[in-house]
Amino acid sequence: MSENCNQNCSSCSEECADRKEQKTDFTEKLHELSSVKKVIGVISGKGGVGKSLVTSMLAATMNRKGHHTAILDADVTGPSIPKAFGIKEKAHGSTLGLFPVKTKTGIEIMSLNLLLKNDTDPVVWRGPIIASTVKQFWTDVIWKDIDFMFIDLPPGTGDVPLTVFQSIAVDGIIVVTSPQELVSMIVSKAVRMAEMMNIPIIGLVENMSYFNCPDNGKKYMIFGESHIEEIAEQHQLKVLAKIPIDPAISAAVDQGTIEDYTGDYLEPIAKLLAHTEEKEMIRIAVASENEMVTEHFGHCINFNIFDSENQQILHSESIPNPGHKPGFLPNFLYEMGVNVIISGGMGGGAIDIFNEKDIEVIVGANGNAKKAAEDYLAGFLQSTGSVCHEHQHHDECTS
Repeated sequence: MSENCNQNCSSCSEECADRKEQKTDFTEKLHELSSVKKVIGVISGKGGVGKSLVTSMLAATMNRKGHHTAILDADVTGPSIPKAFGIKEKAHGSTLGLFPVKTKTGIEIMSLNLLLKNDTDPVVWRGPIIASTVKQFWTDVIWKDIDFMFIDLPPGTGDVPLTVFQSIAVDGIIVVTSPQELVSMIVSKAVRMAEMMNIPIIGLVENMSYFNCPDNGKKYMIFGESHIEEIAEQHQLKVLAKIPIDPAISAAVDQGTIEDYTGDYLEPIAKLLAHTEEKEMIRIAVASENEMVTEHFGHCINFNIFDSENQQILHSESIPNPGHKPGFLPNFLYEMGVNVIISGGMGGGAIDIFNEKDIEVIVGANGNAKKAAEDYLAGFLQSTGSVCHEHQHHDECTS
């Protein structure tokens, strides 16, 4: 503190220890008897776009594939998850904690509607109380051996999404939208909130995307032309799925039989999530042009090297591309202890050498090199099998 300090920090530009803000850790711990491997948030910028539907379908799809799934219904004032699964019983507890209700196929669910006397009772609570309730669903509920927990978040960017992102270790989020043009602006708000909170965005799902007429087989855009590709390109995100207007889906929700619906619209997401197992002690090399993933492996300017453990990057460095001699780069990276190579594209010869040395090859990547490595560790980056065939880059890409 300065000798001339007048205690009025708001009008002071001095950087002293007394006025430095201390970072507060809002992280909440799971119940000591709980075990949750992966937490996926499902969000939307506005209501009515099918966020709860996507949450329910994802949990059911992953459950059918043999993963033990759960849903934490964080939409406290508008809980709809129990209805989709036809749950009538109430949650109960003991001195140990609260127990979620299991669906007929074993999906564990906790929702405020499972605690209310009547499902139609309104929840007239202020934001802080609602946010506190959501935290209790994480800290006080006993979640047993959950592989994937899906959190159905309320629409918008208010108290509850903020609380979840600050207090729960969310591994990634899926943003649900619909084709209306107005939604593009609202989706951008949700995406930017996640970016501000450093939450990985797995990608976008468009609900009510189109309608397949059963009489003539034609596809109709009921809500107009989709803008999801533009939004995805703007934020460098993937379009994970497009769900049509399907009366069978509506009927399944109304009848509480969403688990029986076997449409494969979310199959690509299920495959993506299934590859999110932890990878320990991994050294990742990203073929780059400075900080960005390069289009051609052998033509890169440098390699960004990331050392990671338990899905966390511990150390990074950049090394220049040492040359383009045939077969040299794969052996060079192998001798450096690289386990994974990420690039935009790569020649078949280089891929063969990496495969021989048990080095995982991810091609088709783009954007920031560090983010590509983080997405790989989170299980959200998959190879597209993009092999370079351009003659002018033949030598470089096969090196």
